[in-house]
Parts: sequence; C-alpha cells; structure tokens
Amino acid sequence: MTYLIDAWLDRPQPYLRILDRNTGDICVSLEGDALEELREQGELDMHELGTSEPCVLKEQIRNLFLFSYARALRP
Repeated sequence: MTYLIDAWLDRPQPYLRILDRNTGDICVSLEGDALEELREQGELDMHELGTSEPCVLKEQIRNLFLFSYARALRP
C-alpha cells in the first residue's frame, strides 16, 4: 500500500491524516489532544513530515499508525 500524509498543523484546529493513496480512504486521523500528545512525546517532527526521504517517511507513518492504534485501545 502507498500512503499520503495530509497535515495542516498551523491552523486553529490542526489535523493530520494518513490517506490510502489509491482509494483516498482515511486510514488515520489525528487532531486536537492527540496531536498535542504526539508533540509532547517528541514523536511529531515537522521536518520529517516534509522530507522526501522514503525511509524517514515510512518510519513516520509507521509511528503514526502505532500511536493511533495504541490510543484507540485506551479505556
């Protein structure tokens, strides 16, 4: 699968989504408290999101998926 990162982090209601590039389906959607938690943990790096290096982007997307799933499992 190929993914696309759709992020607008410098607006009043920031968001970050990971989309399936082929279908446009949203795989991960983070906003508000989730984005703040990522920033506090140091897991959200603006420079990594803007890079064109495939291995860096792959790792960032992997981390975003893991964070999203772990957050969904919380009580």
